[in-house]
Amino acid sequence: MARNEKGWVSLTVKLNVLILAITILLAGGLTVIAYQVNSERVDRYYKQTTSEAASAVAAFMDGDYLTRLKEAISMDDFENVRFSAMQSENEDLIRQWLVDHDLYTGFESICDTLSLYREKLDAKFIYIQSVQGNVSVNLIDPDEDLSYISSYEESPEEFAAYQSNVHIEPTVSTTEYGWLCSAYEPILDSKGNSVALLGVDIDMNEVMEERQVFLIDMLLFAAALMIVAVGVSIVLMRKMATKPLSMLSQATMGFVDGEKGYTKDDVICLPIRSKDEIGDLYREIRTMEGRMVEYLDNLTHITAEKERISAELNIATQIQADMLPRIFPPFPDRHEFDLYATMDPAKEVGGDFYDFFLVDDDHICLVMADVSGKGVPAALFMVIAKTLIKNRAQMGDSPSEILANVNEQLCQGNDAELFVTVWLAVIQLSTGHGVAANAGHEHPVIKRKDGQYELVVYRHSPAVATMDGIRFREHTFELNPGDRLFVYTDGVPEATNSRNELFGTDRMLAALNRDPDAGPHDLLRTMSGDIDAFVGGAPQFDDITMLSFQYAGAEGKKLNELTLEAKVENLDEVLAFVDGQLEQVDCPLKTQMQIDVAVEELFVNIAHYAYTPNVGTATIRVDMLPDPKAVSITFIDHGIPYDPLKKPDPDVTLPAEERQIGGLGIYMVKKSMDSMDYEYRDGQNILRILKNLG
Repeated sequence: MARNEKGWVSLTVKLNVLILAITILLAGGLTVIAYQVNSERVDRYYKQTTSEAASAVAAFMDGDYLTRLKEAISMDDFENVRFSAMQSENEDLIRQWLVDHDLYTGFESICDTLSLYREKLDAKFIYIQSVQGNVSVNLIDPDEDLSYISSYEESPEEFAAYQSNVHIEPTVSTTEYGWLCSAYEPILDSKGNSVALLGVDIDMNEVMEERQVFLIDMLLFAAALMIVAVGVSIVLMRKMATKPLSMLSQATMGFVDGEKGYTKDDVICLPIRSKDEIGDLYREIRTMEGRMVEYLDNLTHITAEKERISAELNIATQIQADMLPRIFPPFPDRHEFDLYATMDPAKEVGGDFYDFFLVDDDHICLVMADVSGKGVPAALFMVIAKTLIKNRAQMGDSPSEILANVNEQLCQGNDAELFVTVWLAVIQLSTGHGVAANAGHEHPVIKRKDGQYELVVYRHSPAVATMDGIRFREHTFELNPGDRLFVYTDGVPEATNSRNELFGTDRMLAALNRDPDAGPHDLLRTMSGDIDAFVGGAPQFDDITMLSFQYAGAEGKKLNELTLEAKVENLDEVLAFVDGQLEQVDCPLKTQMQIDVAVEELFVNIAHYAYTPNVGTATIRVDMLPDPKAVSITFIDHGIPYDPLKKPDPDVTLPAEERQIGGLGIYMVKKSMDSMDYEYRDGQNILRILKNLG
């Protein structure tokens, strides 16, 4: 089947094939019907003629004679005579038998009569037969020898209808003599009893030949008619359907490709004026394309506006992120505490915020807040609230005074009726004494040095900016060295998975207590991982903000973290600090030597390359892991981003003079430690090594 340049069959070809198939079906059907009608008419005529001829001849037959003939044939002596005549091929035996039984004259008379009628009727055969019991008896057949007067044969199934010697409907069938129309009529005796059947066979071979000629003529006529009909249909179909549709298809594809530069005032214009479905389709397509051009014009403007807004939102996201403290550790020279905080907005900008700052040299202020609503309005309200809180806190007010003052300012002109939940605490670093106020915010979580993380549940004050004149409650608490605080927004317990289940405070506490002695950074990373695993592919509906605070007290220097300038001259101090931490857990001497070599290699690399040509600080933190017993050492610097794990390992199988310079020290660290990982986050290089002590 012909295909176009795109590889698919065109509509013109499909319609032409369909028309051809329908025409063939109709012509073939008409030919078959005409042939059957003609055949049935001819067959009916011959059956009627043959039946009438058989009936007429049967009326002239002597039924009483046939009765006597049948009775004589049924005698035993006739079978012997017939058998002898057949053996000797002597018909005189049969003739003599007929004479002896006074049957010959009647036999000859009937034979002559049958022969006469056969010639007049132009019949193929005329004969008399009878069915007696289970045998068919040929009584008289002028075309057969006398030896066949009686042919006894088993009656076949097709002769079952002849056993009653009554009228039988004519049939047309093919035999060894060709096509015959056969009719059988009963022969009656003087008493009106049917004693035999008169059979007439009319030759129909010529009729059948004429029927074949008729069929061929009909097929030729149908073929000619089909060719004319197909030709006319193709021409009309092309003019009325396929050509207009082809024009419409090409014009539409040109419009889609945009090659002809259609505008709102210049869409498809074709010479299609027909008032039918194709005309309606053309007019609807013109209308649709006009609207589409207008829609695309609008979409172009909307897309440009959306891109502008998106760019501004990206800037707003960056501005909001820059407003939150992101450098950790935030106060490298302070050893009384350690903290870490994160904020993951649900949209480009969020309403959550955290803050921490030193009110004076001995007091730190911690803030965790959540503005109602989402998006830009909440972000703007968040900026105002954060600024007001920090400005008021730095004036030395108590938490309740800070929130009361901020509440009055935010209530002024708050037509959007936004509000903010706030947890605010001021902690004295030298003593661990803290004062907190909770304005409708989530319950904080506290962990004592040797205990588990637990919720601190107490009565809250209303949220900030809900109404004028609110007085905010405050309560005091005490932190001892080793105690920890965890504060968060409702995005943590209300994180929702695809089954619409909430993360909840129980899962939150379980995540915190999985490794209760982990540092603030590792603690929040574990919590984020648990939330992500729980939520899975479900969308994030709320901002997720968390802050972890670890109190070390005035003796904080003796804890597990050391910050100093990244100079090679400070290597001995670093090794002494690490060895001091290892001695507290009875680290084996061989393992301590391996750790010292790794620490030396990593610190020297930071000193040489992190801040070149300037000098910056490096923080070394040692964490002891209980199960399995292991030590984790973290190196933090704010220098040039560098991932030592990306450097390929040197080929140590080569001789020393053939090896590439560099990389051997890091390779030795990876081989001697049990694990080593790197990340660059918030402007910091963070490299960790882990060594099992068990």
